[in-house]
Amino acid sequence: MTVRLDIVIPVYNEGRNILATLGVLRDQVRTPARILICYDRPEDDTLTAIKANPAKVDGLTIEFVRNPGRGAHGAIMAGFAASRAPFVMVFPADDNFNGGIIDAMVNKAEQGADIVCASRFIPGGRMEGCPWLKALLVRTAAFTLCHGARLPSRDPTNGFRLFSRRVIDGIAIESDAGFCFSIELLVKVHRLGWPVAEVPAQWFERESGASRFKVLSWLPGYLRWYRYAFATTYLRQPAKSVKLRSSWNSA
Repeated sequence: MTVRLDIVIPVYNEGRNILATLGVLRDQVRTPARILICYDRPEDDTLTAIKANPAKVDGLTIEFVRNPGRGAHGAIMAGFAASRAPFVMVFPADDNFNGGIIDAMVNKAEQGADIVCASRFIPGGRMEGCPWLKALLVRTAAFTLCHGARLPSRDPTNGFRLFSRRVIDGIAIESDAGFCFSIELLVKVHRLGWPVAEVPAQWFERESGASRFKVLSWLPGYLRWYRYAFATTYLRQPAKSVKLRSSWNSA
């Protein structure tokens, strides 16, 4: 089996959630995939839950990737570095309801999209139970970036999305906190004029475990790329201003 998709799942004590999530991926995803469980410390109970229940993850290709630092950003970057498939997806550890859209996201990527956004704000998508401050910021950013900066996504801040190998290998990530990298890659792909697609997705406030989404501490990082999106549209910033990885710069 040739792996077509690497699914990067950053975890932090997700022992109560991870088996349900992996079960959905096993039962609903038909694309040949490898799952990269990206963790900070070996005592993380996510690892214990997976290793103690081999029958519940039978049929899945799972690899454990150690984050050399701490935090969601470092874990995801470690997953990107370990990925090899043509497409790479960041998937939430507590998401046991969106497995059915993954094949559709891969299909969009195979048709040429460099980023496929899982969107809560298009027909068929929804967001429920979100804390009011986070909901206000997310919906305001989504509306202004789509209708003001004309980003080709109605859910530009969602960290659940798929990236092509060209994005992962070619675009340098300057963000260093949380999930800011996700909007960064989206606005850079938009400036480059590379294709972006969307599929509808569901989002529900988690029932167990602590969220690693820190709205206020990550806000400066999001605002940086918010301004970048508007500069692309209204100041006509050139594609050559996108920071590429050194191997691309020297090509």
